[in-house]
Amino acid sequence: MLEVRDLHLHYGASHTLRGVSLTLERGKITCLLGRNGVGKTTLLKAILGHEPITSGAILLEGVPIEGLPAWKRARLGLAAVPQGREIFPRLTVEENLATGYAALRGRGVEPLPLAEIWARFPVLERMARRRGGDLSGGQQQQLAIGRALVTRPRVLLLDEPTEGIQPNIVAEIGRVVAELAKTGTMAILLVEQYLDFALELADRIAIMDRGRIVLEGDRASLDLEAARRHLTV
Repeated sequence: MLEVRDLHLHYGASHTLRGVSLTLERGKITCLLGRNGVGKTTLLKAILGHEPITSGAILLEGVPIEGLPAWKRARLGLAAVPQGREIFPRLTVEENLATGYAALRGRGVEPLPLAEIWARFPVLERMARRRGGDLSGGQQQQLAIGRALVTRPRVLLLDEPTEGIQPNIVAEIGRVVAELAKTGTMAILLVEQYLDFALELADRIAIMDRGRIVLEGDRASLDLEAARRHLTV
């Protein structure tokens, strides 16, 4: 579905991504783990077109997209749930969801009906006319996921969706992500710091350190001892 090949990226003299390769499959969840500052968010920004790469390739169903601007990648079906959520605090829940419609222009695809968002996140329906800034952190995270889902993504990228969220909402988000994978309509890349959460969801796990993928494997075959060594501060 989406393939990253030998990706390099520099911030000035800093070599931030060092030959990263990763493959995302439709209907599967890949979890990308690593300590703070190892390049996880930078990799997502490179895939989305928010940061220019130095070299390498990004292919969506075999077609190179690394030269496309971010808005064109969004219209091809890449959707993100950014770290920190980045919802619009003065817009209502419904208005926040509607901002996702822009990514559908030219795709010939209808937005996901709000009824399906409400079914996955009932609290959002109850707060549909409330401003985004009035929601709790967990509710804002659900809203950010809903905003990505209205675009009917082919590739869904989630950047630490459990950060600062209460445990019951973390469990709810995990349930929804698992259900989305089972639909078989999208590939999912979940960036996380917590191995235990990743092990509950992931079909495949990759661990980054210093801008490289240093460990990768299916959930069942992953060397957990080595994984924990790479994640320990």
